[in-house]
Amino acid sequence: MTIRIWGIAMLAVLALLQPALGQVTVLDQAQDGAVPADPVAPPPICGTQPIGIARMSWPSAAILAEIQARLLTTQFGCQTRVAPGDLAATGSSMGTTGQPAVAPEMWVARIAEVWNPAVKAQMVRPAAPTYAETTFEGWFVPDYLAAAHPELTGAAKLRDVAATLNNGAKIRFVSCPADWGCSVINRNLIRALGLGDVLDVVEPANRFEMDTLIAEAVGRHEPVVFYYWQPNAVLAQFNFVNLDLGAYDEKALQCLAQQTCATPVASSFAPESVVIALAEWVYTDIPSIAAYFGRTTMPLKEMNTLLAQLNEPGATIESVADRFVIERSDIWKGWVGSGAP
Repeated sequence: MTIRIWGIAMLAVLALLQPALGQVTVLDQAQDGAVPADPVAPPPICGTQPIGIARMSWPSAAILAEIQARLLTTQFGCQTRVAPGDLAATGSSMGTTGQPAVAPEMWVARIAEVWNPAVKAQMVRPAAPTYAETTFEGWFVPDYLAAAHPELTGAAKLRDVAATLNNGAKIRFVSCPADWGCSVINRNLIRALGLGDVLDVVEPANRFEMDTLIAEAVGRHEPVVFYYWQPNAVLAQFNFVNLDLGAYDEKALQCLAQQTCATPVASSFAPESVVIALAEWVYTDIPSIAAYFGRTTMPLKEMNTLLAQLNEPGATIESVADRFVIERSDIWKGWVGSGAP
């Protein structure tokens, strides 16, 4: 009887010790490497939600949105969502909700009242300039005129070119429509450069006439100077060369923009801030993607070419973006760098 009671007591003690013995066994196995610890998976390079990209209504921004969507998908394996946008609405949405994540062509000076508070609140950030150049307006000449006159390094040299023309003919200057602010600047620039007796100024009625006058002059191989802005297909279609207007002088340009500028001084057109805008969470949650966008600055000349391709028969925003990805890896591989998996 005593032996039986002792046996029952030993079984009870062993039962109480079993969980502890099991824990010791597990610890021993873990220390010996028999049971590997669960690996901690790195965060997904693209995050866990589609990356929203604003496709603005004008062609250059729409092309950039589609290019970025394709590169994020093919090079990083990201899911993307391209959505329509415009400057004010997209800037406001990014500044309050963090969506969309990306706006590839944000002209921030035009929505300063929206953009600046959003930056201050640390909701958005400029990743990089959208374009390699920052001055988007200027005077241009056809490449054949520049090739025939190597001395034509800047607008001030137009007098030397005019001296070589037959019968002292003036060089046609195609300005912008008279009700555009650039027409005032152009006339004052001509005064500042002392070219009033050299240039024959034509102010077209509208953008269509402006393009027609330029195309006709180029078609006839005439000496012509014209005002234009970038990015724009016209500058790629006819191979134009930008004329140096001198250094940018803010005070001088303010006077050039006035009808009554008494003593105009030459200045280039004002630079403008155009950036790739990112929601702040892109930097904190998917930093590799943020770093990628920091490298995606596009040469203006390349965008001019893309816009010219868009004018080809049957071309669409999507087909132009596809063509860029297929043909211009020399540009975008530098963007991707070593960040792609």
